[in-house]
Amino acid sequence: MKKIYQTTNAPAPLGPYNQAISVNGILYASGQIAINPKTGDVVTNNIVDETHQVMKNIHAILLEAGATFENVIKASIFITNMDDFAEINKVYASYFNEDTAPARECVQVAKLPKNVNIEISIIAHL
Repeated sequence: MKKIYQTTNAPAPLGPYNQAISVNGILYASGQIAINPKTGDVVTNNIVDETHQVMKNIHAILLEAGATFENVIKASIFITNMDDFAEINKVYASYFNEDTAPARECVQVAKLPKNVNIEISIIAHL
């Protein structure tokens, strides 16, 4: 059975989708960008702050589903500038235990919603 997850502690969807859905104990979270859910402002002052905001949004969705970053089994990272990879990776790594970090890919894309520089989606087990 499909279960929908929504929290006001992460940005509301920008289109016809949900923040996350679980099926058979697997949580699929939609891509998160650096929108501050309290103000609606997009955080793009620098890639470090932007990445932290994305990870905070993911954390809020995980908490809503009763999970943590330890439950994440796959992450997909989309960035507009591969030159930002080292800084993004440092922030990203601070949210995971290196020994149990999820599988992931990081790809450069031409453009992201609201002209942000990073978007991350995750899959987690519940």
